[in-house]
Amino acid sequence: MPSWALAQREVAGINLEGIEYPYAVEDFVFDSQGLSLRMIYMDIAPSGQDRGETVLLLHGKNFNGAYFGETIADLAEAGFRVVVPDQVGFGKSSKPANYQFSFSQLANNTAALLDELNIDKVHVLGHSMGGMLATRFALDHVDRTTSLILLNPIGLEDWRKFGVPYQPVDQWYASELGKTAAKIKAYQQKSYYDGQWDPAYDRWVDLLAAPLQSVDYPRLAWNQALTYDMIFTQPVVYEFDRLAVPTLLIVGTRDRTALGKNQVPDEIADTMGRYDQLGKTAAARIPDATLVELDDLGHLPHIEDYPRFREAMLPWLIQQP
Repeated sequence: MPSWALAQREVAGINLEGIEYPYAVEDFVFDSQGLSLRMIYMDIAPSGQDRGETVLLLHGKNFNGAYFGETIADLAEAGFRVVVPDQVGFGKSSKPANYQFSFSQLANNTAALLDELNIDKVHVLGHSMGGMLATRFALDHVDRTTSLILLNPIGLEDWRKFGVPYQPVDQWYASELGKTAAKIKAYQQKSYYDGQWDPAYDRWVDLLAAPLQSVDYPRLAWNQALTYDMIFTQPVVYEFDRLAVPTLLIVGTRDRTALGKNQVPDEIADTMGRYDQLGKTAAARIPDATLVELDDLGHLPHIEDYPRFREAMLPWLIQQP
């Protein structure tokens, strides 16, 4: 996948027009909350012997479906059909000016896409915020969920219990308006890669930075602010014991991602986002859970060390009935 130069970033629109994904994208038009919306998705047929099964990949908040390129290729080679949507508000999909974001709404949107594609049941893999969405999908659409894979999901703890105050949407919006490519990289370097950086990571900065200079960027920023509010106010951690499907929890134990660390004293912030502990706690609450901890990896195992992620994910998935 290419990395995009600054000159290209400056002219990219908020739907990443002109930026190629690792596979061809398709367009699902549907009605929701009185709006006609577009969900852009990749739909990849098996390249190996067809297993007759589908894997649904759900991206994180600071990403879109493009970062699953290697994952898609290996799943297809293993015989799975792979469907990878950009959720409304993200990537190449619609950025509505007025929309009530909820995990249940996004799960229903995704189920509508599966209906359009005549797909009955799916294995669901969600990363980061996509892990929260995947959990909600598995709870709300249990009859459609064959198995669940949570890859460094956020929301393994309720940050309000640490004293993190509610942040109004307007504050999230102001923060989003203040983003720059340099700030995006600095955040990712500190939060995702423990201060390290590989030039291969630049592409994920580029995809977030691409629309910053667009005249429509405030609309994207507003969508992003609303999804932060969704993440903070709609925890799924209290419902892990209701999950009724086999669940694989893959955790890079160096991860320290948590919303609101900058709003509490340092001694409290240091206890938040402790994925070396949170994985074990979450796995104990999920009835049929398998935990794989990846030491020395952070928030993005499938980017930082793809072979280790693949080894944790694919054999387990293939064994599911």
